[in-house]
Amino acid sequence: MAKSGRAKTSGQKTPPEKPRAATGSRAAILIALAGAVVVAAVLGVLLWPQPRTELVAETGSEPGLIARIESLYNDIYVYKRTNGQYVLSFGAERLRYTESVVNPDDELDLPVYYTQSMTVGLAYAPALENAAIIGLGGGRTAWYHHKSVPDLHFTAVELDPQVAQVADQFFGVKAEENFDLEILDGRVWLTKSDETYDLIMVDAYRGPFVPFHLLTTEFYEEVASHLKPGGIAIQNVEPSTMLFDSAVATIGAAFDNLDFYEGRGNIVIVAYDGPKRDPAELRRIAAERQAEYGFRYDLTQILERGYEPEFDADAEPLTDDFAPVEYLKAIDRHNQKQS
Repeated sequence: MAKSGRAKTSGQKTPPEKPRAATGSRAAILIALAGAVVVAAVLGVLLWPQPRTELVAETGSEPGLIARIESLYNDIYVYKRTNGQYVLSFGAERLRYTESVVNPDDELDLPVYYTQSMTVGLAYAPALENAAIIGLGGGRTAWYHHKSVPDLHFTAVELDPQVAQVADQFFGVKAEENFDLEILDGRVWLTKSDETYDLIMVDAYRGPFVPFHLLTTEFYEEVASHLKPGGIAIQNVEPSTMLFDSAVATIGAAFDNLDFYEGRGNIVIVAYDGPKRDPAELRRIAAERQAEYGFRYDLTQILERGYEPEFDADAEPLTDDFAPVEYLKAIDRHNQKQS
């Protein structure tokens, strides 16, 4: 069962105090941030919806490449593997990062291990009435939750309209009853919404890193304000860089509790307020919901992926008025890991 993480330094980890940013500087930064994301959102609205274009790779291009599109935000590539799976990648030149792996013959298949671990929220959530995810990608996590719990009202938020088009055209993920698709920056969407949720997932990456404004204490406080009593947030984190320590500190500054789940190269963080969840109660709820919904990935087994990662308990939370230059090292660290 998941527990609070074990620090690299000795001694018991204590939750960091929630920072109080200077009102003037925070307001100025939020205004600037809002201006930037609103421009992006307006451009996204102008680009979506738009006439569908068939995305076909040129003859003689890379093996397996079936589509390439240059959007306002990404160079998007779709490959078809010899086993029939589709791979969605973002990047430019040799710097490409796999965003999703899709089995076109099975809409409930989650080939990427960490996406299976993200379903652990189905055991933690106080109810399964409404949920949301920031970051669509190929739509695997969002679609799994939507199709596994038909009465769950699910909202997927994606900044790039072309990513949503690719998810529709190639992977069959599109708006329908109980599945809403919002083309908007995730933080702007939160600030515009009065809705509260049982579960909010965050899986928004640009290449190897999370966009800065989606990894600050203020952002996670916004997430927390949109959760129902007992509601949870789930964040997918790539742990190979020093930013993992900062991510733990940042999310921990906005929530009372963090539980960690293994993702084979990624770590899934479950964040929530209130008392620490009782492992036996979690297992009981998981068994009941597994029996009711027949999840493809057994919730009781997903719970067994909980563990205690090592992290620096002295890492500082990231805030809107603190720009972490460590992001610049993320690509190099990722490439070293792949070489």
